[in-house]
Amino acid sequence: MNHDILSQAPKVVLHDHLDGGLRPETIIELAEENGYPDLPTTNIEELSEWFHRGANRRDLSLYLETFQHTVGVMQTPDACYRVAAECAEDLAADGVVYAEIRYAPSLMTEKGSSIDEVIEATTAGFIEGSKNSNLTIGTLITAMRTADDSTEIAEAAVRHRDRGVVGFDIAGREAGFPPTLHLEAFQYLRRENFHFTIHAGEAFGVPSIWEAVQFCGAERLGHGVRIVDDISFDTNGKPQLGRLAAYIRDRRLPLELCPTSNVHTGAVGSIAEHPIGLLRELGFRVTLNTDNRLMSDVSMTSEMMALHQAFGWNLEDFQWITVNAMKSAFWPFDERLRIINEIIKPGYKNLIDQSAAKENSL
Repeated sequence: MNHDILSQAPKVVLHDHLDGGLRPETIIELAEENGYPDLPTTNIEELSEWFHRGANRRDLSLYLETFQHTVGVMQTPDACYRVAAECAEDLAADGVVYAEIRYAPSLMTEKGSSIDEVIEATTAGFIEGSKNSNLTIGTLITAMRTADDSTEIAEAAVRHRDRGVVGFDIAGREAGFPPTLHLEAFQYLRRENFHFTIHAGEAFGVPSIWEAVQFCGAERLGHGVRIVDDISFDTNGKPQLGRLAAYIRDRRLPLELCPTSNVHTGAVGSIAEHPIGLLRELGFRVTLNTDNRLMSDVSMTSEMMALHQAFGWNLEDFQWITVNAMKSAFWPFDERLRIINEIIKPGYKNLIDQSAAKENSL
């Protein structure tokens, strides 16, 4: 299986940060237009390399430092609109048919824009960028776990629930900022019957996941890769699930796994060591995601290719994980079924049939 085949495969991404996926040339142009003076370079290739090098430092706090520049150029509604439109175009070109894109509007208000203006401009950009494709986009509004405005942000997400916003998230530095600090926001969302996911189990382990699930009521886990800390092996090498790991598997709580990003933040040592293969074998609800396409220099196609090379995954495996993701989306149920039955399954069947025919002709 090669890159060209995988590039044609229908894809679903549930964990992709808008401010982690800008085009380098767009960053440079927006910096000039908006008077942002702090870019490390205005050469496109050098800037791309700076982001990749800055992200690959095996530490989440260091990884997050690169975002000061992407957020720094997204301080007007016009900039948010452009970034969102280009995000949609790039995802559609990568074969993505459904995406949930998350961003923190509070980070984009330094020049006076309101939270609502940021959300409206970004949603309009997503609509514009996806209008000539099969791509459907739902937005996740994110609050920063290091801030104290999560309930206000949750209320903004609910205000826009019928205008493209499908869920809520908290993100940012995990150690020292447990999800229970934002319990009021999560309780509000549950009263409003509103979906939410929580970044947990990326830089911090089982306690963070436990709080997100059992205290806050997370419907999905952003990353959740450290759930492997609750899985041991007996003397025969047979996996033994701890109480929390078993609960998450039994409840079918989706894990928004981001292999390359997890390597860059130090959550795992390499793609070959990533537990996505083990978790898939054990029957967890596994999904595959990009996290930050610019910082980690990835696409959904490249993430699939990495798993094919590391674990030998084939088109049937990628169909399974894509359907998993679509089942786990915060989009309405009937529309999820339509995308699965009318786009994802026919798309994979066509590719599988083509591959089989090619092999038979050799």
